[in-house]
Amino acid sequence: MFVMKKITFRFYLRKYAAYYVTSVVVLTVSILLDLLQPLITEHIVDDVIIGGRIELLWKLLSGIIAMGIGRCIFQYIKEFFNDYAGAKIGKEIRNLSFQKIQSLSADFFDKNNTGELMARVRDDATRVQDMFQYIGILLVEAGIRTVIALFFMYRLNWQLSIIPTLAMAGAAFVTMRMSKKLDQGYEEMAEENSVMNNVAQENIAGVRTVKAFAREKFEIEKFRKHNHKYYEMNIKQSNVFVRMNPFLQMITYLLPATMLLTGGYCAIKDIITVGELTAFVQFSTNIVWPMEMLGWLTNDFSAGRASQKRLNKIFEETPTIQDASNCERLPAVKGDVCFDHVSYVTESGKSVLSDVSFSLPAGKTLGIMGATGSGKTTIINLLKRIYDSTDGRITLDGADIKKLPLDQLRTSVASVVQDVFLFSDTINENVKLGQKKTLSDADVLSALDAACAGDFVRSMKDGVGTVIGERGIGLSGGQKQRVTIARALSHHAPVLVLDDSTSALDTETEREFQKTLDGLTGMTKIIIAHRISAVRNADEIIVLDKGSVAERGTHKELLEKKGLYYETWCTQYGKTA
Repeated sequence: MFVMKKITFRFYLRKYAAYYVTSVVVLTVSILLDLLQPLITEHIVDDVIIGGRIELLWKLLSGIIAMGIGRCIFQYIKEFFNDYAGAKIGKEIRNLSFQKIQSLSADFFDKNNTGELMARVRDDATRVQDMFQYIGILLVEAGIRTVIALFFMYRLNWQLSIIPTLAMAGAAFVTMRMSKKLDQGYEEMAEENSVMNNVAQENIAGVRTVKAFAREKFEIEKFRKHNHKYYEMNIKQSNVFVRMNPFLQMITYLLPATMLLTGGYCAIKDIITVGELTAFVQFSTNIVWPMEMLGWLTNDFSAGRASQKRLNKIFEETPTIQDASNCERLPAVKGDVCFDHVSYVTESGKSVLSDVSFSLPAGKTLGIMGATGSGKTTIINLLKRIYDSTDGRITLDGADIKKLPLDQLRTSVASVVQDVFLFSDTINENVKLGQKKTLSDADVLSALDAACAGDFVRSMKDGVGTVIGERGIGLSGGQKQRVTIARALSHHAPVLVLDDSTSALDTETEREFQKTLDGLTGMTKIIIAHRISAVRNADEIIVLDKGSVAERGTHKELLEKKGLYYETWCTQYGKTA
């Protein structure tokens, strides 16, 4: 069961506390070594240059070298632990995001496009990873460096230390204002990026259709408009950054100069030594770096926060269809299917099925016919609980399917759907889909032969090892359909559903496959078709009209009724019965 509710800093900081604590500790030591250098410089100026104690020079220089080497070592350790934790978190977020998306029901995908989901799993997850990787540690480093530098400066002279303190307060004020303005903009940019990704994904996937209708210019213009809108949003964000960042830059440039002038005056008046002045200037330059980084880090952090919010919207989604709390697994599924006064109404209020009832004993065949939009495919979607019926009851072997585990229900119903989908992989792997460890290559060939696909697969150079392109590119429509039929047959499921699965086959191949189908025993079959030739041998045929069962009976009985089925017969065969 999926238990991740949302992405939070607290959760991952606790989970990888050992890595981050180690990073912060060694980072602190590294910063301390770095900030001890101004104090050594103070002694070089006051004791060696002014005081003339040359014998201290080599010791002080050796100290600087030792601190430089130590700093390099500790910085490496910090980078290693921090990057390792960040990469692990990024990997986990991508996995969890994809797992969450896979766990959601079909109605979620009806409302969210592919490009948007891809952007969340890829782009948003990467931005969140950056927050846990380099952005977070740099913010921590900036904070620690500032605190330690101010500590040393206050120890040297608290009056002079007021200047960098005020500078830091000004930088913090500018940063907070900039962060507030950037946050909302990045959320809008992320949404537009998703839309643009979806336009690109749809057009690349359907490039052959675009070319067939000579729509390249239209699609390029559509993408250009979204790209231009995304560009304008980027410019708007840049304007916020450009307007605010110069204030940070001005503070960073003025601080060392102010410290030098004020400190120089104090040195002239003997309030501080020249060495202390030198140390103060070096400390002020150490504070400049965090202030310079604040603008960039705030910019990146705001982008990461926007991505985190978008990902959490997915994690907050709940599957509308999931296992019941009292679900019970059937010891064995025979394949007895029953629809008892089943109706289905969409969220928008459209009635798709109304009071549909039929009983299909195990091992029997049901044919379903009807005009486009009459609800044929919806019956299968309800049987597999892709959607849940609004009214009525559906049972499998007498058990309400809503009380069966989803994995048992769906693996018990092997289906070949209208929208043929093949993965960019070998034919062998496409047929084995879902059961790679249990199906042998011999089983794959047997299923291909049963689907009338064995001959053309064997004629290929690499046989079942032939790699096919995305969505089956490289195969004809009929070949793709036969491979998907082989996939369904290879599962040996108790219930086999063929949803207009022979529409792309030629008459001879369809006739050959029908003979194979009629010879399959011990399997409940539901055949949805527009061709009467595909359902005529079924034990019972139902004809749907506007979501309701208009006619039912055998092929012979329906012809004798001279209703919708008879009209279809006359249209397809050009004769009367």
